[in-house]
Amino acid sequence: MRRIWAVAINTVRQAIRMRIALVFTVLLLILLPVMAGAMTGDGTHKGRCQTFVSYGLSLTSMLLCLLTIVVSVFTVTSDIRNRQIYTVITKPLRRYEFILGKLLGVLVLDALLLTFFCAGIYGIVRYLPVRYNADAITRQQLDREFFTARASVKPVEPDVTEEARETFEKLRKQDEIPQEVFANELRRRQVMDWVVKQKRLEKRAAGVGERILWEFHNVRPVDPNENLFIRFKYDALPGSETEMWGRWAVGPYAAFAYGAKPDTPVYDQVLRHPAGSFHEIQIPAVVVPADGHLAIGFQNILPNDTAIVFPLDEGLELLYQADTFEANFARAAVMIFIRLVFLACLGILASTFVSFPVAIMLCLVIFFVATFSTFVIDSFNYLGDSIGGVYTYTIKPIVRMLPEFDKYNPAKYLVAARRIELSVLAGAAARMIGVEAPVLLLLAIWIFSRRELARITV
Repeated sequence: MRRIWAVAINTVRQAIRMRIALVFTVLLLILLPVMAGAMTGDGTHKGRCQTFVSYGLSLTSMLLCLLTIVVSVFTVTSDIRNRQIYTVITKPLRRYEFILGKLLGVLVLDALLLTFFCAGIYGIVRYLPVRYNADAITRQQLDREFFTARASVKPVEPDVTEEARETFEKLRKQDEIPQEVFANELRRRQVMDWVVKQKRLEKRAAGVGERILWEFHNVRPVDPNENLFIRFKYDALPGSETEMWGRWAVGPYAAFAYGAKPDTPVYDQVLRHPAGSFHEIQIPAVVVPADGHLAIGFQNILPNDTAIVFPLDEGLELLYQADTFEANFARAAVMIFIRLVFLACLGILASTFVSFPVAIMLCLVIFFVATFSTFVIDSFNYLGDSIGGVYTYTIKPIVRMLPEFDKYNPAKYLVAARRIELSVLAGAAARMIGVEAPVLLLLAIWIFSRRELARITV
């Protein structure tokens, strides 16, 4: 272990001599304060904080990822190119210790820089309300809606499988589905999925005077004296009024579904919101029953003149305080560090068998594909059958093997004041650190241990 630490310390010194770490540090020290002053978001104090955290964390993550790639590749390739490795390998140092020491040095540098810049971002975002003279009411709103970590609970989706199957058979008998669809299993499944989606949308639609009831399980607010937040978006037909009226009711599910006497207060308000954008309704947490079985009801009321539809994926969710902003921010930093571990192992692997420019190019391609992996996978779904079939068995499996950086993006959690669940963090760590990084590291050790570093000539 002493020899590995010696290589790690030398790697940190080598990175400092490169001055690229210094350049990135100075760049962030300049850009973060400038961003804090220039970015106003939607003009509110909350919007300013959200915008700064989003761009500040994203910029820090991207620069540290690039720094990790450059340092991890350079630290091995430069030793080989400049023949400095001869003086190292001839010492009582095994080749796997050399690789582990290089990796440890890169990760130590990453941990120090990440801690420094995350502390800076946290300090700036905490100072923003003071800098722009936010009053006491605004600060309380920030504490409830931004400087917190809220758990998100989605409603229980009704089972529409049987209804969808009946509709599918009805369309088939009426010859509204072409016969060639039934000869192709993939197309038949696509049509069935479309029917299921339409049936689910019907459950999210309410005509004038109609009501929708959502069911929630395991709603556990930390403090009953705090508030819950209903985050929603609904759509109306084009040409209708831009602002729609609705009656919202929240309370025990048994009271709404079965007419039981509620054992907690029931929230009941008529509110007006514009269609097509996200809104949040604040309600007292005392409406939550002891068993956490909650219901949210919405009624489309007059003077509305059209139906209202809540989108499937993000139409409605329940938010409540579940942790502190500081703990959530720390988990966001850990999520960034997880991707740095993967990139460090990738850079070390690339440096063991190709030159510096090729290794950098390889790592950058993998980094950007992993950053937009969801977009890449979804975009190929719109290809034709012939090209799509080739992609399904060639490129798609390779993309699936890469980490999903866009899926594990900490900024989207902090901006929406969402708690980064430990299960999400564990999932990212299990995939990138538990599976992918060890595979890359073992390959690097295997290749480097068999690589011919020098040839004896007579």
